[in-house]
Amino acid sequence: MGLFHEPIKLDLPGADISYFPSFLTDNDASILFEHLSTKTPWKQDEITLFGKTHPQPRLTALYANNQNSYSYSGITMNPHAFSVELKQLKQAVERACQTTFTSCLLNYYRNGKDSNGWHSDDEKELGENPIIASVSLGAERFFNLRHKTDKTLKHKLLLEHGSLLLMQGATQHNWQHQVPKTSKKIGGRINLTFRVII
Repeated sequence: MGLFHEPIKLDLPGADISYFPSFLTDNDASILFEHLSTKTPWKQDEITLFGKTHPQPRLTALYANNQNSYSYSGITMNPHAFSVELKQLKQAVERACQTTFTSCLLNYYRNGKDSNGWHSDDEKELGENPIIASVSLGAERFFNLRHKTDKTLKHKLLLEHGSLLLMQGATQHNWQHQVPKTSKKIGGRINLTFRVII
């Protein structure tokens, strides 16, 4: 599993981001998408933003090789044990990123109305310079980046089926990212974000 083509480095100040467009073959990515979409114990948590509570606009699940929970936006997630399929993917991602990950947060964007708002993955349990490896399966979605202090610095990347996006170094200190809603009629997308939760 994993094709290991040379990554594309994004030329963004204060960021260390690499994109592997064809990390998985189309066939491997499609098989994994079908498995995860039906076998994952998805949840839709309530999220509180600006004093208002509403259903999170996507489904989520957390897996780990330890018992460490993960908290963000008032939500605390407790992990499931890695399945065989996720262990295989984790090993392939670790080889490509030369990092050992403890956990994987899965997001299921069921259609174009599901989204993820502007944020940085900077929770304290991720460490000082978090390394986040993100595998995309299913429908292509745009991934937007914006600099935290220089609002003129923006970037947009189309995350393809079977691709891998690696964010590390000072990226989370300087940049925010989002997966915006789209009015296009599109199918589901599963995003697996491997991380080290300490």
